Amino acid sequence: MEKIQIKIGNVPIGKGAPVSIQSMTNTKTDDTNSTLRQIEQLAHEGCQIIRLAVLNKNCAYALKEIVKYSPIPTVADIHFDYRLAIIAMDMGINALRINPGNIGNIEHTKLVVKRAKEDNIPIRIGVNAGSLEKDLYENNEMALEDKMIESAMRHIKILEDLDFNLIKVSLKSSDVMTTIKAYRKMYEKIPYPLHVGLTEAGTLRGGLIKSSVAIGALLSEGIGDTIRVSLTEDPIEEVKAAKEILKTLGIRKQGVNFISCPTCGRTQIDLIGLAKKVEERFANLDCPITIATMGCPVNGPKEAKNADYGIAGAIGEGYIFKKGEMIKKVPQENLLDEFEAIIKKDLNIN
Repeated sequence: MEKIQIKIGNVPIGKGAPVSIQSMTNTKTDDTNSTLRQIEQLAHEGCQIIRLAVLNKNCAYALKEIVKYSPIPTVADIHFDYRLAIIAMDMGINALRINPGNIGNIEHTKLVVKRAKEDNIPIRIGVNAGSLEKDLYENNEMALEDKMIESAMRHIKILEDLDFNLIKVSLKSSDVMTTIKAYRKMYEKIPYPLHVGLTEAGTLRGGLIKSSVAIGALLSEGIGDTIRVSLTEDPIEEVKAAKEILKTLGIRKQGVNFISCPTCGRTQIDLIGLAKKVEERFANLDCPITIATMGCPVNGPKEAKNADYGIAGAIGEGYIFKKGEMIKKVPQENLLDEFEAIIKKDLNIN
């Protein structure tokens, strides 16, 4: 099946485009200063597309200033009210998240689609397992993932019947396996890009694990064009998690890949503290290198021989190595400074 590529602002999605990272603001959208400040922070962290809740007309009209100053493309998240969608597009929004079957009669949908066609504004159909149509919810013969797919196909047909194909689709459940099954089946059914994620995943620890399993499994199979890691947490953590998922799968080469050995009885230093300090030192280093933090100077360099750079600690001293070869022994109190100086010199960073 020939896949379709769409663009949200200047970000291509689908049909071979790089997997992009999305998040959603948690500010009041009509508080434009707070919202723009959060968007700036998210963009700095690596977010490429930002979604904003549009609850009422105040939020919709506030989009004009937000769109004007946002460093990344914007998506209006709208439920039920077609009038807010039209205002959002008039304000310059780059894309919509609205389900055409939920905005009243077909005439309302026609008005939204007509306006979207004028500026080539994509529409994301977002199906959540917890908000299915009544007849699907009450159908006990269908698996949940099939209900989600049927719901999405109904919304897609409405747009296709209106000769509109700038479509992106998501099928989210709070259950990992339901989400994976739904996306696998949908990938075979439609040519449109897929927005992949898990809904209601939870707080940082549990949500991160569940989202990583679901998103990682799908991306490893080539399924998914843009992702959001949904967490009950600061949106910055969503973006950080998404970047790590893409780096771990080798999909994105930006930023440092940190590795460290587990603690064990041979460790004679504060390995946990050292590993955290290394990550803090190099968190903003946008180079595709691997840095290892090891707790044992005997086996550490060999165990991390594929790392570009690494350090291993011992009582009162530390060892710096490159590609598994020891290059320097330094006092423990100077270890991080010496390590940073060597890496920056090699990379020509001031």
